[in-house]
Amino acid sequence: MSRFDHIAPDALFKQLERATPEDSLPAVSTLLAAVRFNADGLIPAIAQQHDTNEVLMMAWMNREALEETLTTRRVCYYSRSREKLWRKGESSGQQQQLVSAALDCDGDTLLLQVEQTGPACHTGRRSCFYIAVEKEQASITSNPLIDPDDLYGKKTSS
Repeated sequence: MSRFDHIAPDALFKQLERATPEDSLPAVSTLLAAVRFNADGLIPAIAQQHDTNEVLMMAWMNREALEETLTTRRVCYYSRSREKLWRKGESSGQQQQLVSAALDCDGDTLLLQVEQTGPACHTGRRSCFYIAVEKEQASITSNPLIDPDDLYGKKTSS
């Protein structure tokens, strides 16, 4: 039994601000009911390589994608453009296995610690964050590991 079990979902994360590691938390289903999904039912999910802390990408999850990820340990996102679940690597083979997941203090952003297979970015780069922006100019910080056409099996015409 948790002292947080009877807190209303809209007040749960505020009450968790003073929680300690010794506190027992409510069931995951109770926490998920309190997650602050946006008006489209989505939450931003940041994927980070678990052993290097490299930030790989940001994508969106709905509750179904989050529950599937927690259950299967294979990361699943929600594709806004396709309006359906997107299991990372389903077309490229570059999967993410979940190591751990954490909600932020407001319950409106998710951090996923993952084991990334190959590049995380659709450009064939390890990370989606490869465009450095300075005061006066921008620069590219990494080369693709895999040609995107090879990554997604596209045939280029000669």
